[in-house]
Amino acid sequence: MIDRNKIVAVTGADGFIGSHLTGHLLDRGYRVRALAQYNSFNDWGWLEDVARNRPAGENLLEIVTGDVRDPNFCREFVRGAGTVFHLAALIAIPYSYIAPDSYVDTNVKGTLNMCQAARDAGVDRILVTSTSEVYGTARQVPIPETHPRQPQSPYSATKIGADALALSFYNAFDLPVVVARPFNTYGPRQSARAIIPTIITQIANGMETIKVGDLTPTRDFNYVDDTCRGFIALAETPGIEGREINIASGTEITMADTLRTIAEVMGREVNFEVDPARLRPGKSEVRRLCGDNSLICSLTDWRPQVDIHEGLRRTALWFSDPDNLAKYKAGIYNR
Repeated sequence: MIDRNKIVAVTGADGFIGSHLTGHLLDRGYRVRALAQYNSFNDWGWLEDVARNRPAGENLLEIVTGDVRDPNFCREFVRGAGTVFHLAALIAIPYSYIAPDSYVDTNVKGTLNMCQAARDAGVDRILVTSTSEVYGTARQVPIPETHPRQPQSPYSATKIGADALALSFYNAFDLPVVVARPFNTYGPRQSARAIIPTIITQIANGMETIKVGDLTPTRDFNYVDDTCRGFIALAETPGIEGREINIASGTEITMADTLRTIAEVMGREVNFEVDPARLRPGKSEVRRLCGDNSLICSLTDWRPQVDIHEGLRRTALWFSDPDNLAKYKAGIYNR
């Protein structure tokens, strides 16, 4: 489905999942135009690592700086692209309580801009990135794509809005949209706002009492390589336009068991202390997430390959590297 004669455009490529996805696409020989958010430092985020590790003389990667909040930029960014992966978003749930306008501008209006640009450019397919947070606390397990949407945070509300806008462009204008809905992705390069890197960086810095939020919710954790393979499988599969499709392991684990596994793979004995600043408001906390992956498995040959123990081992190994660990401020809670 991905036309190798055309550019593959990736928004949010400077972020955690986007940088890994860019690497996977390059490894498959695709020409990638990768978006890093514009800044005066000319910093490409995690794309710095991707670009540094590519073979000398390779001409597959073009890095562009800009902002999906600008519709004119979006039109220029997708010009000549065949497939678009739209990952750019504000994703930290706690910060969405403080700055919801920013989430509307980036997640809703940014998606609108990208859909309009993709329509104008006549792209072959645009994959719009959703999130399992749109489901809220599970009413049934595993969670199918038909599960009701429950906006339990401003962040999840903006993602519900973005998904609806994308699908409206499919229904109204025949834009070849696929909504990819990854469950809780983790791995190297993840922001310290997320629980797994928060725990790993505290342990790696020698802290014996680890500050955490609520340890009772469950999550469906997916190693980042599995998520990226899911994105590419959906991009390469014909005839699935207009669908919303989970990328999930189909398993769940409590926060408490996740943290115990992290301590085990890192060979440390630690104590956990609940930090009130890390707790979500009561009605906002998503108590249970476990995704139904039967649709993606029926449509593609994708299957999850990395179990939670192995994924956490790889993640802890990466974060424990002094050069990587130095990029994180373990003593500061990152909203």
